[in-house]
Amino acid sequence: MPEPPAADVGEKELADLTVAAPHSMAGYSRAKFPHWITQYGQCDTREVVLARDGQDVIQDEKCRAISGTWYSEYDGKTLTSASQVDIDHMVPLANAWRSGADSWTTAERRRFANDLVDSQLIAVSAASNRSKGDQSPDQWAPPRYAYWCTYSRAWTHIKYIYHLTITAPEKDKLTAMLDTCET
Repeated sequence: MPEPPAADVGEKELADLTVAAPHSMAGYSRAKFPHWITQYGQCDTREVVLARDGQDVIQDEKCRAISGTWYSEYDGKTLTSASQVDIDHMVPLANAWRSGADSWTTAERRRFANDLVDSQLIAVSAASNRSKGDQSPDQWAPPRYAYWCTYSRAWTHIKYIYHLTITAPEKDKLTAMLDTCET
């Protein structure tokens, strides 16, 4: 995953975020966030992230990862099959919807769901991704405490660059998580 900004930048970005009640889930559908689009050749976003975040990844002629290893930052597991790996949206699609993406165009949602430039997509264990679901940091944090600093910096940065809102409990938890960063 691309490195998120430093903790001091994260603190400034967090201070600039708008605290608001979550928007309604009315009208939400994952289909409104076209994801795993073709990035180049036959490589879709998922396969690009698998290759980027893995070690010794070998892809077949259709760009599918057929071997490699992946380290799941959320729970510290080493995975040896792409089928064990999920590509997590740091800020989940449903959370983005509740935070302002409900007013975006399809093109804006496509960009968000396939963002390879910012710290939005990360390869993690399927178990940790499914445990997280669409929860915000006040509802779910990586079980691996050592990753809290990076997680909070990434979450805050994505919310900041996409002009998404946060809830008061989310802000409190992000503040505590940013406090785990070494200065």
